[in-house]
Amino acid sequence: MVQYPFTDAPAPGQLIEVAPAVNWLRMPLPFALNHINLWVLGDGDAVTLVDTGVDTSATRELWGQIFAGPLAGKTIERLICTHFHPDHMGLAGWLKREYGIAVHMTPREYDAAKLWHGQQNDTLIEKLIGYLISGGIPEEVARTAAAQRGKIPSLVSSVPEAIVAIDPTAPIMAGGLAWRITIGEGHAPQLVTLFNAESKVLISSDQILPQISPNISVSPYTPDANPLKLFIDGFARFRDLPEDTLVLPSHRMPFHGLHTRIEALIAHHHDRLEAARTACAAPAAASPVTAFKVMAALFPRTLDAHQTFFALGETVAHLNYLMAEGQVVRTSRADGAWVYRAAA
Repeated sequence: MVQYPFTDAPAPGQLIEVAPAVNWLRMPLPFALNHINLWVLGDGDAVTLVDTGVDTSATRELWGQIFAGPLAGKTIERLICTHFHPDHMGLAGWLKREYGIAVHMTPREYDAAKLWHGQQNDTLIEKLIGYLISGGIPEEVARTAAAQRGKIPSLVSSVPEAIVAIDPTAPIMAGGLAWRITIGEGHAPQLVTLFNAESKVLISSDQILPQISPNISVSPYTPDANPLKLFIDGFARFRDLPEDTLVLPSHRMPFHGLHTRIEALIAHHHDRLEAARTACAAPAAASPVTAFKVMAALFPRTLDAHQTFFALGETVAHLNYLMAEGQVVRTSRADGAWVYRAAA
């Protein structure tokens, strides 16, 4: 059973202690999922920050309040960015530049940050348009969705010119506690989670969320990748953690019930896989379907332009998993769009 030990989230600028030397704060996000949970490790003179929020004036002002208030007089030893997405590292460059805070990331996440946030926006948008069209999305819709996704780098102040590379095999000492690193894959290339055995606390980032699944998408840069398999198989790395671990996710509320939640996430994606396979088998074999058509079966609701990009990426992730299992076959249509049918 999943249980939620806290009834209220921190107010803007407030820190809540959730375990010894572990404090919780929240920052607003300009999305439907309107917040991110951040963490401050340490109760002495030196602390470690985990993730940043996006680069907006509101988030910068809140950090200023926190540094002048709860963290006044503290030494910020480091900033750990769990992965490259803007809500997790959007202010990394600013915090390094303005406050001299060293940024720690895994090498693959830093490379992804430079790829996604460090190139010219026109180049990125054209790449996204081609990807969406290959998924069978009409060109006008693809251009709107790509333009929305292309705004994401504006939520990143800058990619730091240099980082401290996190060694996943070595624990991080923060707040007088040793934090074991476990890498998550699928949602991001080399996402960091942190577990402290003494307090039985897991900072799960986006890898293990309550109530919702993280987006598991195929990137336009690696169209044949199988991130869903990496995501599902990667849960084996967390099975040795105690069931009563306090899980600190990046979205929604902290919870107990780690193993229950892992099984629910796996079951959710297997249900999605069956829905995708059924969508590919529904028409005659001579009439294969586009990823856009399968997406309608997986996301039977109205999606805005921002959501369309991520929904297509997740649909392709499920289709690539089925292809790897020999359950679905992909070919290319005359207009370049991928089409799929259930294997005979």
